[in-house]
Amino acid sequence: VGGEQISAIGRGICVLLGISLEDTQKELEHMVRKILNLRVFEDESGKHWSKSVMDKQYEVLCISQFTLQCVLKGNKPDFHLAMPTEQAESFYNSFLEQLRKTYRPELIQDGKFGAYMQVHIQNDGPVTVELESPAPGAASSDPKQVS
Repeated sequence: VGGEQISAIGRGICVLLGISLEDTQKELEHMVRKILNLRVFEDESGKHWSKSVMDKQYEVLCISQFTLQCVLKGNKPDFHLAMPTEQAESFYNSFLEQLRKTYRPELIQDGKFGAYMQVHIQNDGPVTVELESPAPGAASSDPKQVS
């Protein structure tokens, strides 16, 4: 931010968080649970897709990314589906608080909300997973998950 490094992690997950107008505490809790339990790491025997960031005691870097709520109108991005800045900052801080409460606070890092940032990500794999909270009232697409 402004030429100064404010956060860095070693091995772990980089979360680019887009906050929608419709997001609530329920979506926040769902996303925290999914992020921390997502099995994207290998186990001790080298078996892929076996361990979560919590299993491995890895780090999490969170970056608020309103542009993920973009809708294209022709060639111009429109962000009307993104939560307004004031509400989004509070939501983002609650998200970080929930991550830290659920996991180990010293392993959760973040950027600076609303700032123009240079984010350097080194994908290992590369693996990128898009995770969306379920639509309100929608049945879970995961047959193992109970609502």
